[in-house]
Parts: sequence; C-alpha cells; structure tokens
Amino acid sequence: MAIAHNPHDGVELSYDVVGEGEPILLVHGSALSKAIWRGFGYTKALRETYQVIAMDLRGHGRSGKPHAQTDYLMDTFVADALAVLDAAGAHQAHYGGYSVGARLGFSLAVAAPERLLSLTSLGGTFRIQPGSIGRLFFPEYDAALGSGGMPAFIDGWEAAIGGPLDAQTRAAFLANDGPALRAYFAQTEADPAIPEEDIAEIALPALLMAGTEDRARLADSTRAVELMPNARLVELPGRNHGNTLIPSGPVLDQWLPFLRSL
Repeated sequence: MAIAHNPHDGVELSYDVVGEGEPILLVHGSALSKAIWRGFGYTKALRETYQVIAMDLRGHGRSGKPHAQTDYLMDTFVADALAVLDAAGAHQAHYGGYSVGARLGFSLAVAAPERLLSLTSLGGTFRIQPGSIGRLFFPEYDAALGSGGMPAFIDGWEAAIGGPLDAQTRAAFLANDGPALRAYFAQTEADPAIPEEDIAEIALPALLMAGTEDRARLADSTRAVELMPNARLVELPGRNHGNTLIPSGPVLDQWLPFLRSL
C-alpha cells in the first residue's frame, strides 16, 4: 500500500500499484474500496499487460475520512485522482471507474483530458438524479447513518432487500466510517450534473458499459455515447447497478479488447 496526499487539504489517499506496462487507474463505487478490483478478478486480468493503480476514494477504505460535506466536492475528487497519478509516476493513464468512480472519470476527462489515455465507465453517469442514493439503498439511509452508523445502515439495507448481504459486501460496508459516509452521500446528492456540452468535448476513446436492469445508468450512458465522438456503448444483459462488475468475465471480454485496440 502506498500513500498520496491531496495538495490542497492534505487528506491521505491510499493506493496500490501492481504489474507493468501502460498505467490504468481503477476507482471503485460508493461505500466500497479498491479491494473490489482484486476480489472480483479485475486486477489479475489487467496486471498481465498494464500497471494497475487502484485507489481508495477519500472517505473510503484506507484513505482519510473527513466529516464535512464540503470535503467531498467533485473537484476535490479530481484533485485526489491527479495526486495519486502523480505519486505513482503516471503522467498519463487509462481510466476505469464503477458508479461514482465512473462519474469521477467523466469529471477527470473534462478537467484534465491530457492525463488520460482512455475512459471506461461501468454503471456510470455524468449526472446524479435527486433521491438516487435512497433508491439505490433504502429511503431512510441518512437517518440510519445518523443514529446507528454502519450497523444501522446495514440493517436497513438488508430489510429493504429482504435478505442478508453477501459476506464480502457486508464486510466492505461495515469497514466504513458512518459520519464520513453520511457527508459523502450528502454531497453526492448535491453535486450538479456535468453539462452536456462538456461531455460532448470528451474526445478520448471511451467504453461505456451498463446493465440492462440498471435503467437510469443505461439511459445516461446511451446519452453520453450520443454526445461523445469516440465512445461506444455495451449493454450487460440482466445486470442491475449492484452486480455491474460481477461476474467479471463478460466485462473483461469487452474491456480488454478495447484497451488492446488502442
């Protein structure tokens, strides 16, 4: 594990580097960590050809966990990603992000396109609709985090889905800091959309994948592909937002040829 620091507020950013070749930066989704890429088999597949840089977003994993909502502005996440690339010695890198990691990818492609070689969005969007966090987990998630922290959040989520979470997801969520995650979710809901005219300016080679049951992200990915000049859409049959990444085989069957073509 290595550590970078955001140059503006000094927050520690945990990241791992394995493999050799062109760098690829991987960024996880909300309330998860960089461990998902290894756990679901992506690191093993990518490290054979690429230098894989997997980072923990602030508020997640082993990175710093500030408690103020303003610590989670998208511009700050962009600065975090650039700090990790700088610390890893990667002047340019391919980018792969899931969920909020994908939204960070769109923002990074707008703010610093010269740092990216390609963009892959997995269950991503360039805009967040009001109430999306409640629809993704359960409507009372904020009250649960405020009153009982992560155990209460897990209880509420399991009640909403009518059964227990898998052990890996449960462990990943319980490892979070409740106040930090609450501040992060609040800012996520408040973040403005990236303007469509900015999305249309992203000329990077791009691969956008979303599940056919993840209707909002699929619709937004379809719209982004209509706007971006070098983007391609791949639908993942039967997948919803939560299982976008698993199993990894069909995703890698699209992702690896895309990367090799560049």
